[in-house]
Amino acid sequence: MDQPGDLEAQIRARFGDDPERTLRDNLGAVEERIAAACARAGRSRSAVRLLPVSKTVPIEVVRLAVGVGMSTLGENKVQEAQGKAKALTSLGVSWSVIGHLQTNKAKAMVSFATEFQALDSLRLAGLLHESLVAAGRTLDVFVQVNTSGEESKYGIMPDEADAFVAELGRFPSLKPKGLMTLAILKGTPEQERACFRRLHAVRARLAKTQGGCGIDLLSMGMTGDFEIAIEEGADVVRVGQAIFGKRPTADGHFWPGLLPGT
Repeated sequence: MDQPGDLEAQIRARFGDDPERTLRDNLGAVEERIAAACARAGRSRSAVRLLPVSKTVPIEVVRLAVGVGMSTLGENKVQEAQGKAKALTSLGVSWSVIGHLQTNKAKAMVSFATEFQALDSLRLAGLLHESLVAAGRTLDVFVQVNTSGEESKYGIMPDEADAFVAELGRFPSLKPKGLMTLAILKGTPEQERACFRRLHAVRARLAKTQGGCGIDLLSMGMTGDFEIAIEEGADVVRVGQAIFGKRPTADGHFWPGLLPGT
């Protein structure tokens, strides 16, 4: 476990001497980019929800993030998210789990999350439903679709969406809200754009074949490609590193030049 001095040094290295100001400045810069992308696409800024992703961000800094207006946060890993949710209960934060969920983590996620953006199997849907019924609550869900065709990605394939969504009616505690995807890893802008267009096409098809299913929103776009995603119709963008800085993980190098000082 990190000692207090080590944690302070890590926070300073990642967020500078004034972490709150860093967060406020980064959030403002992302907001400007979202507004510009919306303008290019002829869309209202209010049409796009920004979901800040606090993956790997220390609780002390997440507390500051809430203070500058980030009241809903996305997390990839249930264990990390659950710890933050417990520590920050008094702040009224809403939590969205956006990463692949192992079936044995379903009950734990239900204990704190209000939204799940990576539903990719009916088995998982059933386990979530059981836990939700026991807890007496519901959960907003996005179906994850693999639009890049990469074997490393989770999600159902685009041509499976109709049958999958039709089955969700068996689990009334799950409230379908939309579709989620990740663009091709290290792809060109046009390859990324193609992934987003595929998700848009899946939603359009579901509107015809599964009318009233609740699948209205598209969650697509992250730090490296959220502007393209907005131009292609994203309703939710999941942005982590452009707000919270480069992660101390292997995926921290994907978007050089998009953060101050890089």
